[in-house]
Amino acid sequence: MAKNVVISLSGGMDSSTLLLRCLSNYDNVTAISFDYGQKHKVELERAQSLVNYLNDNGQSIKYQVIKLEGLVNLLNSALTEGGDDVPEGHYEEDNMKATVVPNRNKIFASLVQAVALSEAMANGNDTDIALGIHAGDHAIYPDCRQEFRDADDNAFRLGNWEADMVGYFTPYLDTDKLGILKDGQELVKELGIEFNEVYKRTNTSYKPYPSGNSDYKSASSVERIEAFIDLGVDDPVQYEDETGPVEYSIAKTHVENLLEEYSTAVVLGDA
Repeated sequence: MAKNVVISLSGGMDSSTLLLRCLSNYDNVTAISFDYGQKHKVELERAQSLVNYLNDNGQSIKYQVIKLEGLVNLLNSALTEGGDDVPEGHYEEDNMKATVVPNRNKIFASLVQAVALSEAMANGNDTDIALGIHAGDHAIYPDCRQEFRDADDNAFRLGNWEADMVGYFTPYLDTDKLGILKDGQELVKELGIEFNEVYKRTNTSYKPYPSGNSDYKSASSVERIEAFIDLGVDDPVQYEDETGPVEYSIAKTHVENLLEEYSTAVVLGDA
């Protein structure tokens, strides 16, 4: 019997790697992205580009963008259009709080659950929901905690017939962004695709430039570059600053210096 999975594809590094893992583990893959008025809408362009690349290279993905544009003027977050500036620096608590979008994961989860259950009932066999949650998810995001996921799943099962046809696929629960990238290195070999071609089609920056290039100073970018530094591989994404597009070495040096400053502050008790 065919194995089916539905994945929420943000266009970021984690969900893009999870998409590769789904292609390796499942027969039928449905990917969904959400347009909720995010400033970093370039992630939707990257997600579409990645799906196109994979479909052109022997894979098969059913993909759709779900538009939630009516929410943009009602959501209070630095990540949405009209919100405050996205903070820069290391991924610390104050920075992270500004990037919370109220109830975002619940909104997305409800829609993904609806699609997964609909596909399961239509096809007559079980369908999994793939989640890219990992050990590095931050405590400041309540909707990334196990308590939330358990309660959300319980509500889904209480509110739907045949909900037992839907399961979960969470391959990265016990790893971090570095572990996810390492899995990506293995998956591209298995799927016969190129590492750089995949990851240049991802966006992690919450402060992309109008050109679509990533910044390297916001917290999400710092965390991504840190993972590539630990992996020992250059990030293929094009970075930019106020001077224009820059070589990856510029972004890498900035993050290395930032991490050194942060480490020193921790040792001195100032962080």
